[in-house]
Amino acid sequence: MNLNTTILSQLLLLIFTLGCSQASKEHVEESKEASAPVIMAYYVPEREFRQEEIPVEKLTHIIYSFSNLIDGEMKFGNEEMAGPMLEALVKQKTRNPDLKVMIACGGWGADGFSDMALTEESRAKFIQSSKEFIEKYQLDGMDMDWEYPGISGDGTMAREEDTQNFTALMKGLREMLDTFDSHKVLTFASAGWKRYYDFIEVNEVMKYADYTNVMTYDQVSGVSIYTGHHTPLGNVASEDIQETPFHAHLDSLYQEGENLDPDPRSVEKIVDFLIGEGVDPRQIVIGAAFYGRVWKGVPPVNNGLYQLSEGLHIGWMAYHQIREKYEQDSNFHRFWDEKAKAPYMYNSKESLLVSYDDTVSVALKTKYAKEKGIGGIMFWELGNDTKQEGSLLDAIYKAAQ
Repeated sequence: MNLNTTILSQLLLLIFTLGCSQASKEHVEESKEASAPVIMAYYVPEREFRQEEIPVEKLTHIIYSFSNLIDGEMKFGNEEMAGPMLEALVKQKTRNPDLKVMIACGGWGADGFSDMALTEESRAKFIQSSKEFIEKYQLDGMDMDWEYPGISGDGTMAREEDTQNFTALMKGLREMLDTFDSHKVLTFASAGWKRYYDFIEVNEVMKYADYTNVMTYDQVSGVSIYTGHHTPLGNVASEDIQETPFHAHLDSLYQEGENLDPDPRSVEKIVDFLIGEGVDPRQIVIGAAFYGRVWKGVPPVNNGLYQLSEGLHIGWMAYHQIREKYEQDSNFHRFWDEKAKAPYMYNSKESLLVSYDDTVSVALKTKYAKEKGIGGIMFWELGNDTKQEGSLLDAIYKAAQ
């Protein structure tokens, strides 16, 4: 090897080393960025809508809720009112240029999805209307809130063909969104229970969606006469709640095939299930509830938890009301369930039990999302939060850092 060859070899080695160092640096930066959990807020405009007061600096995404499915197209039912509010929301990106402003289509009880997705022509009509909607309001993406493909939610139409049609719809939406110059986000609201995933082709759908927003709330529904955690993080096993009325209720549902397992539902349970099904953890966004449920006529056994009640006292109660009315009331005592990793309150004087998320539980969910390496956290819905210091969003934002 002559001198020139030696010098050339050393130069090539130096270039290679510098290149590897730069590539490693870029990979570290990408990994750091990827590890930051998204914070997605579903948002229903408040009665006193003040867009400048929306805490957009603490969000990565805000999803305006809802647009409607009208004659097979995405539209506002009352565009004269909703349109200007959405435009005002988009303008808040001046306070957070990285914010993604999206539109959710559908919601609980919204019908017409099965018909819209039924044929290639009907899907194309909806997809074109979605494109025009996004262009008109200069949005960063959309959220499909079809509750649910193949399963009737609140009397909505459901067909066996919904499973394949939902996949085709998401594929068509992704292809449409990819025609824009900048990346447009596509998400869908999914259920926090296993049976839902028998009716969608989850791994096919995830080829087209950026995230699945798993609704890990209403895990004990608004029609349940049994008390329980409606938005728990922790994985509670059936044997953990034996000898309770709630256990007997769940066991009967399991025996009848209504539930696919006998255990209470939770964030940890459905996340592990989805990862086991092959879903990329980074595409999973878990849900927090900015509202609670209140049962009446609840016996004091186990401080009211997992008991047979006389029914719902309040079907849903905004967190700001819980803070103002219940957290300050000495008759309500807060308890923490270590297994469920969730709070609840019981008022023995009035026999009331409250299941809800508080600042401790939403922070714990956010930390779980970071440690588990999943996409992040979303919540329903921002307008239910307190405007006082120490809000639920404050707790999420701090835990995400």
